[in-house]
Amino acid sequence: MSEKKRMINGQIYRANDSELRADMKHARVLTRLFNQTTEEQQDYRRELTKSLFAKSGSDLYIEPPFRTDYGCQTRIGEHVYMNYDCIIIDVAPVTIGNHVFFGPRVGLYTAGHPTTAQERRDDLEYGKPITIGDDVWIGGNTVVNPGMTIGNNVVIGSGSVVTKDIPDNVIAVGNPCRVLRPIDEAEEAYWAQQKASYFEALANE
Repeated sequence: MSEKKRMINGQIYRANDSELRADMKHARVLTRLFNQTTEEQQDYRRELTKSLFAKSGSDLYIEPPFRTDYGCQTRIGEHVYMNYDCIIIDVAPVTIGNHVFFGPRVGLYTAGHPTTAQERRDDLEYGKPITIGDDVWIGGNTVVNPGMTIGNNVVIGSGSVVTKDIPDNVIAVGNPCRVLRPIDEAEEAYWAQQKASYFEALANE
């Protein structure tokens, strides 16, 4: 079995394999080209992200600079926004849902390394997938560790380190990241009223 297949299957593998190095070089070429684009080159940016990711939905917007290892292991849904300096280490599959916002310097890290020194010297590593649901907002400088799942309708506070799965419909924050409170009907009613007030003010201008 090739090292690439071992990586894709979630098994331990050697990252210094020639096939994997070629795939990583391809991703780095595309990200370098993407990071050199200007705001006037939105169509070209879309072409690059379509070539980079396994799937990228409509209205994907990434603020350069952006970094990823492979891209081909990442699937991104509809209406996703990533702010500056986001990083996706996708040695295992990364799945991002619809209507997801990333603050600056969000890192999704699927890669893991042995806890013993000799095995690290032997260039062995492994990956565990990351899954992010729909309608998720992840605050700046958040790290999502290997194997984590973040549910639907979730807010992750800035500076969090996600080391356990996060359920649906909650606000979670901290290092390690813990559920702070649910997003309940009262919270939804408050923000619906804020939105109504905004549109009322616009209508009266």
